[in-house]
This record gives sequence, C-alpha cells and structure tokens, in this order.
Amino acid sequence: MLKRLFAARWVQVFLGALIAAYLRLVYRTSRVTIDPPDIYERIDRNLPLILTFWHGQHFLMPFVKRPYHRAAVLISRHRDGEINAQAAERLGVGTIRGSGDTKGRFHVKGGSVAFREMVATLGEGVNVALTADVPKISRRAGLGIVKLAQQSGRPILPIAIASSRRITMNSWDKAAVNLPFSHLAAVIADEIRVAPDADRDTLEAIRLQVEESINACTRRAYEIVDGPANG
Repeated sequence: MLKRLFAARWVQVFLGALIAAYLRLVYRTSRVTIDPPDIYERIDRNLPLILTFWHGQHFLMPFVKRPYHRAAVLISRHRDGEINAQAAERLGVGTIRGSGDTKGRFHVKGGSVAFREMVATLGEGVNVALTADVPKISRRAGLGIVKLAQQSGRPILPIAIASSRRITMNSWDKAAVNLPFSHLAAVIADEIRVAPDADRDTLEAIRLQVEESINACTRRAYEIVDGPANG
C-alpha cells in the first residue's frame, strides 16, 4: 500500500514541494559561514564546475548556488529520486536522471545516458552536481566523477555543508537532517582537474584525492559549527 502511495505522481509532487519548503526554512533561519569567504570570486572564473559531496550531507547543497549560477544535479530514477527531483527543481536546480553501478561508474551500465547528458550539460556552461559515493558505500568516492572530469575537461569542486542542529539518521550514509535555527558552514576545496590523457593509475590517484578532499571539507565544516573537539 505504501509503495503504491509513494509511486503516485501527486504524492511525489507534494512531498517534493514540502521538502523544498522545509529546506528554505532551515536556510533562512540559520547563520551561514562560507569557507573560504572569497570562494565565489575564485570559482566564478572557472565555470562550469563539477560539484561533488557525500550522500546524506547533500540536502542544503542547492543553497550553495548563487542566483546567477546555472546548475543541474544527478538524481537516481528510483521513486525516492523523483521526490528529490521535485524538491531540487523547486529550489532552482535542474535534474539529470540516472545512476552508476555498484562501483560508482555511472559512465557504464545504465548510467551511460546520464553520463553523456552530464557531459553535454557542462558543455552548455551549466554546473553539474552529484554525490561522490559508490552506491550504498558511504564516504568512498567512485571513479565515475573522475571520468566525467576527464571527458568534459571541467574541474571537480569538492564541497561539504554542516549544521550545528541536526538529526543523524541510522542509514548507510548516516544522513544528517539539518534543522532550523542552526549555524551552517559551507566549506569548498580547491578545484581538481583531470588531464584528458590520464592513465588508469593517475585516475585512481585523483579518485583518492577527491575522496580525501571531501573528507577534509567535511571535517572542517563540522569544526566550524561544533568546535574542533567535535569535528
């Protein structure tokens, strides 16, 4: 019964609108710290970018986008993904539907269409956002995002957002549900570029660099909102 209910289009639209409204409430009632504070002056010279972050830490990512930025996010084709897509579009972010295999290689298997769409979207000057995790394996970056940077020629931008008030879910990704009236911290790392002729060993080294960079951003974000002892 619940599966049929959540598969209903009107339910997905309603829940997407509800999530978007809640996230706006969280953002508008919170104090925001951007680290580094001059990040937009730097990254705006390098648009479009591939923005990446950990699954479960992604709910407030639409608010990283400035009004003049164009962006699209990769979202799975699962029914839960449709709810997320509805929310993203209400927050001014376009959607690309698809996902990778169990090794995070969305440039193969059923995600190849989405991979081509992401390359084309970047080619049109639109930023692309996606989680870096291998599906169902938390905090392990997949190779697909590195291949996307190699194919598109666009840099990867690791990001993390943390809130001082949150509920941590007992899920595979330890999702953090951000709460209103928080201190929010958005930490953005240096861009990571991938040469078009990078070999397999180089791609793996960059994959590890992406993983380590998102982890460093995440630690820093929690240090800002919780203090060093809890980072």
